[in-house]
Amino acid sequence: MSVILRLFGLIAVLAVCIDCASPIATAYAASPQKAESATRAQPFRAFVDRLWPIAQARGVSRETFSSAFAGLTPDQDVIDLTKKQSEFVKPIWEYLASAVSANRLERGSKLANVNSNTLDVIEQRFGVDREVVLGVWGMETNFGGFTGGKDIIRSLATLASVGYRGTYFRDELISALLILQQHHVVRADFKGSWAGAMGQTQFMPSSFQKFAVDFDGDGKKDIWTNVPDALASTANYLKQNGWQAGLPWGFEVTMPRGFDYHMHHASFDDWSRQGVRAADGHAMPRSGEANLFFPAGADGPAFLVTNNYDVIKRYNNSDAYALGVAMLGDRIYGASQLYGTWPVEDPILGLQQRIELQQALTSLGYDVGEPNGRIGSRTRGAIRDFQDKRGLRPDGYAGRRVLEALRVR
Repeated sequence: MSVILRLFGLIAVLAVCIDCASPIATAYAASPQKAESATRAQPFRAFVDRLWPIAQARGVSRETFSSAFAGLTPDQDVIDLTKKQSEFVKPIWEYLASAVSANRLERGSKLANVNSNTLDVIEQRFGVDREVVLGVWGMETNFGGFTGGKDIIRSLATLASVGYRGTYFRDELISALLILQQHHVVRADFKGSWAGAMGQTQFMPSSFQKFAVDFDGDGKKDIWTNVPDALASTANYLKQNGWQAGLPWGFEVTMPRGFDYHMHHASFDDWSRQGVRAADGHAMPRSGEANLFFPAGADGPAFLVTNNYDVIKRYNNSDAYALGVAMLGDRIYGASQLYGTWPVEDPILGLQQRIELQQALTSLGYDVGEPNGRIGSRTRGAIRDFQDKRGLRPDGYAGRRVLEALRVR
């Protein structure tokens, strides 16, 4: 990534070169900066000038553009955050304990009651379980308790100006400008996370444009302060991303003795015939299919998860996150705690260890995608195959035992 803040010369000379007829020149003239900060921000200003014709071609008015960028400077905190990559990852049992904390359950239960009628309508209209909608709300912002205090335009413009993730943030920035132009939110309230996620359930601007809903019919899609709009928008997001009404996200199961761990995808009828049972004693669904998922290996809790579980991951592509959403929503409505126990003796690998594991699998000819430390379905499938060939239980878990086996292959 190129460095955004470079010195380019005397600000007085640079100011003469700015085209006073351009919208961005007018914007900056309205709010003069100190010489040093203005000089450091010059590449940012150049980016904004280049952005104008692109934004204009996509329907952004000159008034919206100039107003949004008036006096704006890059946010160095945002740049710094792009460079931070956590080496330590919480074991999933610690993550879920935080996600489904007593305080969050109490707050969620109260808000479920307060919004019961709204959730009735949302569930009927979109076919998405209220438990999951509430789970997303709770996981994203603690039910609106913290939606982020960063200026959305400034954050997105900062990321876009340095080319972070190619043109992704530039396109998100243009979507954000259109949101302002459509008067869904006023400029002063256009706040969110450092990476541009916003509102009660943290939509990116492009997701807002595709999925946000004016639930109460007031002419605005207000996901910042209007809870019904935010919850309906979340349900619409999930529906449009493939949520199947009447299909559970999944549930915890118990495994029979002598189970053949080569089996990892089947219909619910087939799972029943193999002796797999819902841990809470409820009957299996009458139709549908599910994957067998061991988030911490076969010594820990086991789950059958459906395509709806994968839809939750469209919100955030993380198994820990998806389980957090699902379990939080279920617990709010009275589900019990997990029946299985976590195998703390084989905790999740650190980032560099997970990358090493993926690199080792790649060297053996497995296609796991880019070795980035993210354990997805391709990596788990490769692990299962490797485990099977080594006489290990093929549960697909990226734990210490698999890494040690790869190291001595």
